[in-house]
Amino acid sequence: MSDIIKLLPDSVANQIAAGEVVQRPSSVVKELMENSIDAGATDIKLIVKDAGRTLIQVTDNGHGMSETDARMCFERHATSKISNAKDLFALRTMGFRGEALASVASVARVELRTRQEQNTLGTEIIMEGSKLESQNPCNCAKGTTVAVKNLFFNTPARRNFLKSDNVEKTHIYNEFSRVSLAYPEISFSYYHNNQLNTQTAAGNLNNRIIQLFGNSYKSRLIPVNETTQIANINGFVLKPEYVKKTRGEQYFFVNKRYIRSPYLNHAVDYAFSELIPDDAYPSFYIFLEIDPAQIDVNVHPTKTEIKFQDEKLLYQIIRATVKRSLGRFNIVPTLDFERETAFDDAKFDKDKPVSPPVIKIDPDYNPFAGGSHSPTQSGKNLTQRANIKNWEKLYQGTGNQEDNKKTEDIFSSQQTEQTLISPDWNKSAEKQQGKKFMHLHGKYILTSIKSGMMVIDQQRAHERILFEKHLKMLENKKRSSQTLLYPENIKLMENDAELLIEIKAEVVLLGFDISEFGKNSFVINAIPADMPENENLQKVIESILENFKKNSVDIKLDTRVNLARSLAKSLSVKYGKSMTEEEMNALADDLFSCEMPYQTPSGKPTLNTLSMDELADKFR
Repeated sequence: MSDIIKLLPDSVANQIAAGEVVQRPSSVVKELMENSIDAGATDIKLIVKDAGRTLIQVTDNGHGMSETDARMCFERHATSKISNAKDLFALRTMGFRGEALASVASVARVELRTRQEQNTLGTEIIMEGSKLESQNPCNCAKGTTVAVKNLFFNTPARRNFLKSDNVEKTHIYNEFSRVSLAYPEISFSYYHNNQLNTQTAAGNLNNRIIQLFGNSYKSRLIPVNETTQIANINGFVLKPEYVKKTRGEQYFFVNKRYIRSPYLNHAVDYAFSELIPDDAYPSFYIFLEIDPAQIDVNVHPTKTEIKFQDEKLLYQIIRATVKRSLGRFNIVPTLDFERETAFDDAKFDKDKPVSPPVIKIDPDYNPFAGGSHSPTQSGKNLTQRANIKNWEKLYQGTGNQEDNKKTEDIFSSQQTEQTLISPDWNKSAEKQQGKKFMHLHGKYILTSIKSGMMVIDQQRAHERILFEKHLKMLENKKRSSQTLLYPENIKLMENDAELLIEIKAEVVLLGFDISEFGKNSFVINAIPADMPENENLQKVIESILENFKKNSVDIKLDTRVNLARSLAKSLSVKYGKSMTEEEMNALADDLFSCEMPYQTPSGKPTLNTLSMDELADKFR
């Protein structure tokens, strides 16, 4: 039998590697930008057309390459980063395998122009499908420009699997932001379809975060810094009130390399426990500096996974560091013990002795005596009826009218609570005109029913009401708006701005009047009629988009259903808000007018009932 094992041609081997390294246009962006960083560039320009399908071009002012290096860089496993296996555990560069350009050139047309500073002329190389088309000297600026055209032209199946332009643009921007976050000392610019999308100036990490995510982040950032023998940790976390419904803004970098690590993410989540809701995620930008010998980055084709020598210890360090930062900036609640404040403003003379205060006591005073100050004659007198009014003399001068009023309110509220279990209030639902409700801890609405007691979750109930209302508005295309006296400007992140433009037609049907106002900026002229005018519209829109993205990932929903759910979640009355009896009455009426009053749009119960038998069991 003849031999059957054969060596694959380089073009086929390159396409196999490309299947792992180049998954979509954003993969090309990542590899090219990291090459520019390794070349010592201080200014990097990214140009994209048609979400990367037509063109991905990266231009830098780095060291450039010689004529020989320019040709060698397209060969498999040709690299300047390492020379032997030991170098894999001392990596300080982004790239090291020598696969990126060879893989890209196998599935696209690649044009490279490069020049070193000492050379007068540069080198131009054109590759297509792993084949060298031409190599010529050229005039070009110092540094390197790589243009990738017609990505996946020879693998149509891969090209057909690409998502919409908006989705691919989101992935590209994510890669751009990750690289630019890791290197704030480098200036970056990003153009899409000949329009400047994002531009960042060289500076520090704080400024880079603000440049990428907006000026509103100035007041949101909490610095995180710690130096240990295992790792140096620095970066920022966002304050708990700015948590997200998705993990979109969670960035971990190890030696300036972006990584994904659910285990380390959990360390930060744990540090925020009891500060944020269970279904929310903190945002953070955390950088770890670790000895390269203690990690292994060569475990995944995209180099976004890392093996740590002692991951559990690193988990503990990150959790403790984040928690300490939250406590240092008074984010974590502290125990507020009562203390004596009478001496806070007193000025003491250290040479003058401090004498205790003199307290006068009437040893003959008896509050049980009927107007007499004489002591009791026998123990029998203590059991006789006492004049309760004499107790008031013990507290004369210690209170004021406001305190007395609070005391009366407490007794009044206790009497109100007693009406909940009063037999006279146990009427049928049909006969209750002006129902009686009790608000419990700003979260639940309690009311009696014929069979016992009903407990309504105010936020979930309101969410159900708003969902059905907004869904009907979208289906009937009947909007109800209130025009703002002063239109409000908002600025969103690149991804959120793209999403808002995509679903703008449906957003308008909900009652918003939104118009674009420059790059990633919008003007809100009107809001839904049932929305309070004092709402923070920036937060409302961000919350709607966050919920929309979360629903798109978790469950594939129709756009209108998703938007109705997102808006209902964002605008529903939150826990802790006090409600009047009229508001509670209206909420209950609106809830039972819904088609599905017993569950939220996500399937969680809105109310629960306790029968008289169940209540009786509690007292057995």
